[in-house]
Amino acid sequence: MEEIQDKEAGTYQFILMDVQMPRMNGYEATQKIRQLADVKKAQIPIIAMTANAFEEDRKHALDAGMDGFIMKPFRVDEMMKVIGEVME
Repeated sequence: MEEIQDKEAGTYQFILMDVQMPRMNGYEATQKIRQLADVKKAQIPIIAMTANAFEEDRKHALDAGMDGFIMKPFRVDEMMKVIGEVME
């Protein structure tokens, strides 16, 4: 949250969001980003990265406002495919 808040809009092209973080999980962080007053920052593409591989995990990420979903461990070609889809 601090990184996106403190930087100018457009500094980052997208976010790879770890779902399981210590102080604030990725779902909460995504929801907070989506509520930012700066629309450019609020609309940044966010891709979930998680070892949770069930369809309900994918749905939870998308419901939280994430734009894509990558399961860990991942293959680089799969990650690049998801990034490409989200960035279109």
